[in-house]
Amino acid sequence: MDPIRRHLLKAAGLFVASRAFASDQQGANMQPSSVKPRHVLCFLGKNESLLHPPKAVAKTIADFGFEIDRTYSQAKPDPHMERSFGVCWDRVFPKAWSEADEMAVLNHKAVLYVLSPPMEQHKTVAYSAAALRIVEEMIEAGATAVKGESAGVAHGLTRWRQLARECKAAANTNQGLTVTPAMGRSCRLAFAKRPLAGDIYNESVGFHLVGLPEIYVARSRGSDRNAANLMDEIADAMAERGIEATLRDRKLALSREQDYAEGDFKFNPYGIVRIEA
Repeated sequence: MDPIRRHLLKAAGLFVASRAFASDQQGANMQPSSVKPRHVLCFLGKNESLLHPPKAVAKTIADFGFEIDRTYSQAKPDPHMERSFGVCWDRVFPKAWSEADEMAVLNHKAVLYVLSPPMEQHKTVAYSAAALRIVEEMIEAGATAVKGESAGVAHGLTRWRQLARECKAAANTNQGLTVTPAMGRSCRLAFAKRPLAGDIYNESVGFHLVGLPEIYVARSRGSDRNAANLMDEIADAMAERGIEATLRDRKLALSREQDYAEGDFKFNPYGIVRIEA
């Protein structure tokens, strides 16, 4: 078993008990909701072989406690995918997808969904890193397009591979079982969507997949690019120093009010931080 795979299994508590990532998050974990986030990964492929991943990939999926959803996976095209990917492409990172990626969506012949187990807050980064590992292996096995359904974000294959490499490089296997903030950042960029323009705020969605509250930035503060930069700055600080310390230093408050119902995969049980004008 390679060191990073062993590291992720340990950090997710699937190998042996591990230390918690960003331990002072425990003090900030005061949410009344008992909801645990889950990844829903959507893969497209050229034919029905997508629904039967190679044994090595199937083993990775099973080892990390993920499962293939046989109810909604299908060996035929989904006519809604072109529009779905169209609104989910990441528009923050330059050239996050290409025309070839768009054509792969348009010409797909099969759809596969893979679900993570419900994730405890201090294990979210480890599971999200595992999700990136699964994405990478599925692409190597022939998947032609990938989308993270839990936040509605899609990247082209080149960008997915880049994020997976960055996550591997950030895995600090020389320090026992610590899951690093750099790993969390790679996972956040992979699986969270931002900024989404609401009536009052530019909003993030998907930060719960790395154990953090969402960050909403008042639209009156500037452009959506400025909002995305501020979201990343605060999220990086929360991952590095802890949620409570970051909110205290920046004189920010955590809110439990949000538009997503608890049954929605986009629901964030860790709340929302609103940055006012």
